[in-house]
Amino acid sequence: MRFSDFFRGEPSGSGDPELDFGFAFNDSNFSDRVLRIEVVRDFPEAKSDGDSCSSIADWARNRKRRREDFRKEIDVSVQREEQILNCNFPDNEDGETFENQDEDAKAMTEKSPSGVGLNCNLIGNDMVNSNDSSWNIDCSTVLRVNIVHVSSPILAAKSPFFYKLFSNGTRESEQQHLALRIHASEEAAFLDLLKFMYCNSLSTTTPTAVLDVLMAADKFKVASCMRYCGRLLRNLPMTCESALLYLDLPSTILMADTVQPLTDVAKQFLAASYKDLAKFQDEVLKLPLAGIEAVFSSDDLQVASEDAVYDFLLKWARTHYPELEERREVLTTRLVCLIRFPYMTCRKLKKVLTCNDFDVETVSKVVLEALFFKAEASFRQRAITSEAANVSFSHYVERAYKHRPVKIVEFEQPWQQCIVYLDLKREECAHLFPAGKVYSQAFHLGGQGFFFSAQCNMDQQSSFHSFGLFLGMQERGSVTFAVNYEFAARSKPTEDYVIKHKGYYKFMGRKAVGYRNLFGIPWTLFMSDESNYFINGVLHIRAKLTLRK
Repeated sequence: MRFSDFFRGEPSGSGDPELDFGFAFNDSNFSDRVLRIEVVRDFPEAKSDGDSCSSIADWARNRKRRREDFRKEIDVSVQREEQILNCNFPDNEDGETFENQDEDAKAMTEKSPSGVGLNCNLIGNDMVNSNDSSWNIDCSTVLRVNIVHVSSPILAAKSPFFYKLFSNGTRESEQQHLALRIHASEEAAFLDLLKFMYCNSLSTTTPTAVLDVLMAADKFKVASCMRYCGRLLRNLPMTCESALLYLDLPSTILMADTVQPLTDVAKQFLAASYKDLAKFQDEVLKLPLAGIEAVFSSDDLQVASEDAVYDFLLKWARTHYPELEERREVLTTRLVCLIRFPYMTCRKLKKVLTCNDFDVETVSKVVLEALFFKAEASFRQRAITSEAANVSFSHYVERAYKHRPVKIVEFEQPWQQCIVYLDLKREECAHLFPAGKVYSQAFHLGGQGFFFSAQCNMDQQSSFHSFGLFLGMQERGSVTFAVNYEFAARSKPTEDYVIKHKGYYKFMGRKAVGYRNLFGIPWTLFMSDESNYFINGVLHIRAKLTLRK
């Protein structure tokens, strides 16, 4: 029976039934091919035979030394009278070898099968073209040979690599004997991978060994094994170190659908671990690019404002990429999408336009989009945000800012004046009870910074809780600042703001002025379903400040 009669159609690698053929592994009675695995010395940079990685950190350091030496390329060519596959994939721990139990196979270690050669070379170009004769001699020295009986239909059903090898219609695809050359550090992972293709499980459970098998499964396109390894790693205790390692795997692995759940969990772990940016600022500053992308992609990032996000990412880029051109490339292609410009203050957006670290065309575009968003009415902003929430990531989605964004209209004539709009959701107000506070982003008048403080407090007689609003000035020396102020709120969708309080106040240092009971009603009435102050679940507050000279 021909192979093509046994297996019809190219496998997808993901929809095959989970049948256990472990009984047939390395058994000549159930095999149609003989695989001769020749183990040669490792690269000089790689760990030596028997020198296994005992931790995720060791595995990561070892892979970092070698990652430039491995390139994903397959070069098929005719070679001598023996079928040899040199398949080099990243390091793994040394493990058990499968001793052949069939006496006929013993002779195969001494007698090479005949047939047209096939060379599948996965070594990086720099390695292949090396003129170091001592390296070539070391790597060509066969340390040991493992003989394994395999079934071509089983391997082909799991791996498109083997499917093409066994069914390409050429003379070598009909050969019974196949010799495959691997390095010593690859041996255990490859043997585990072969066994997995029979029984759909792995005997090894250590993170480093599973990672080695994952790398091997990627090279040989065994999707089911990649999915299995990803599931094993997800179920192991996650650390920041392991999460960063998973996000730094080769791009071919990161883009695979089978590994996506693992990378998603790693991103979520990092985002949760560094959720409070102010608390972990020093640790986050040391993260690599993949970690920064995971943390700052999160909607739940607790940060004072988006201005702080911009300042931090710029500081991180300048720390990790001191060369301007390289820094500009990273900022423009990888980091600019993490900054939610629509929620930055106009004052900071002006500074963005003059920042030399960014590509001019890119920042001009994102700043213009941010200004258009700010100019939209509140209901349009909510509609845009709602639409953006349906996509995986959008800079229109508001984070959990510690300082609430405000909308500002400034006037210079006939006198210096600013009108500030603050919107608070019903849920945000509910969280203020019984003694909470929420601050707004800073806004400026006459060069001086101000902010709102909305809070739940007791009224002056301490008889009940109420909603309070205060206007504070950011301290800047012993400056004295006099302003006329006016607080207003909306109570009906079709009507304008209604003035609640107004007055005059001379700020000296870090002082505040306001009202403990802005609406003159208890907290329970303010938060009740019958309250007129929440329009479509949003409280709309306006403050008008005029500078007095």
